[in-house]
Order: sequence, then C-alpha cells, then structure tokens
Amino acid sequence: MEFTARPLPGSKTGWNGRGEGRVTTHSVLEGARRVVRLDEAGEFFSEQHPRPVAFRNRYRLTWFDDRLRLHHERRGEANAVWLFDLVEHDDGTDSLHSEQPHPCGSDSYSATLTLTPSGFSLSWKIEGPRKNECLSYRYS
Repeated sequence: MEFTARPLPGSKTGWNGRGEGRVTTHSVLEGARRVVRLDEAGEFFSEQHPRPVAFRNRYRLTWFDDRLRLHHERRGEANAVWLFDLVEHDDGTDSLHSEQPHPCGSDSYSATLTLTPSGFSLSWKIEGPRKNECLSYRYS
C-alpha cells in the first residue's frame, strides 16, 4: 500500500507527503455477507518534517447487494466507526462513491473506490474549517 497526501487551496494543516506500508487482509463470512478487514501499518514521510511517522489503521469492508460499507476499526471491532457506504453513481465510471460524507467534528470525509488491474485505489477528500486535503491510496 502506498499513498500521497496533498493540501488543496485553503488548507491550513500542511498535510503534504507520502506514505507506504503493508496491508494484511482477513476475509470471513458473517452470516451471508462477505467481510474483509484491512490491517495497515507503515510510515508517513512528511515534506515538512525530517523523520517518518509510524501509522496503523484497520478498516472493515462489508459487501451488500448494492453497496460496500466501510468502517474504521482503529479502536477495535466492538468500537468500529461507520464511515459511509460506497455506492455506484451514474457518472460513467466503474467507481464507487461515498453515498453521504462522514462528519467528524466540523470536518467532512468522503471517498471514491476504483478497481485497478493490480488491486484498488481509494481517494479521500477531507474538508473543514482548517482542512482541504486529498489523500490518494493505492492497494496492490
């Protein structure tokens, strides 16, 4: 897994750099639904700071007939945070888009998931009073 983080106009966070890491997947059936957990671990290399910053994340993807549900399990399965459902849109692409943005304090998170020949990409948009960021993840 690798990603880039870029501030957009109006951003006050300076979130600018690249990250790389490894992802371990766990796939199970929960009832009739396929569930895949992605355990991420790696380092973020900021263009503003000389030392890399370690990161860890855990996401849960649950398949439904018409959507893919995304949870963040950073604090464990029992404390999972539902982020949003990814659904098809009539935009002429094969991508899935967040049905509604996820509110987090005064910030808003949305994403687009696109299948690629080697895996998938997940592009995040984060907007808020101090934030206007784009994070582009590539999983292969």
